[in-house]
Amino acid sequence: MEVVKTIVLLTLMTLLFVWVGGIMGGTQGMLIALVMAGVMNFVSYFYSDTLVLRHYHAVEVSPREAKGLFEIVQKLANRANIPMPKVYIIPDGTPNAFATGRNPQNAAVAVTEGLLQLLDENEVEAVLAHELSHVRHYDILVGTIAATIAGAIAMIANMLQWGAMFGGGRDNRPNPILMLVLSLVLPLAAAVIQMAISRNREYMADEGAARLTRHPEWLQSALSKLSTYNKRGMVQEATTQSAHMFIINPFAGKNISFASLFSTHPSTEDRIARLEALKSQIR
Repeated sequence: MEVVKTIVLLTLMTLLFVWVGGIMGGTQGMLIALVMAGVMNFVSYFYSDTLVLRHYHAVEVSPREAKGLFEIVQKLANRANIPMPKVYIIPDGTPNAFATGRNPQNAAVAVTEGLLQLLDENEVEAVLAHELSHVRHYDILVGTIAATIAGAIAMIANMLQWGAMFGGGRDNRPNPILMLVLSLVLPLAAAVIQMAISRNREYMADEGAARLTRHPEWLQSALSKLSTYNKRGMVQEATTQSAHMFIINPFAGKNISFASLFSTHPSTEDRIARLEALKSQIR
């Protein structure tokens, strides 16, 4: 099923590029867009995890450098019956974490320095169990590609805005009003795609973490602390295109009014309530 979803996402991105290329440059524009889409599809599948980790300046650590962290990840990976992922630390004081990679054999988990400082050992284990649940169910493949798609859509929207301002007025140019409308609609479409992909997967990963640790209260406590802290600030260089990858929305403090409808994460209160309902099942 995850392979099918990934193929659909890549196909949609290709069609989007080709369609916009046709609007902006006719047949030649479509051909150029097709080549660009092919390159982006290849990069998003094989290298998007590397690009995301590099964007957040994540540093890979060894068991010697982070023994306690490695022991927790190894214990959870064994329990989840998946290969040991690579472990990264992000030099950022805001507590957060994410997983990335196209499959469990090529996965990585990344936590910020702030998370390790804020949470106790049990809470760190719960957060890592959440991320490994994403790995276990191939969520990271779809999520990482969704981040690439959202970035591509943002780039297209920028191109359309500039084209609307400076490209109109000629017979061989696309309608500037149409380009301006598309520049507004496309980012909205990206937000809807990310929201649809992310929200349900967060609930599933929360449940997976609760079952891996057998202590839902550990994740409840971690989510409460992370949510409170992330309302004060956000991870440096956080982008809306990759926000859905984090365990807590890095823009939690900025989600207000209409924008909150398109949040990539369910509310922390809902997540904690669902974990509370799991306690009787697990115990």
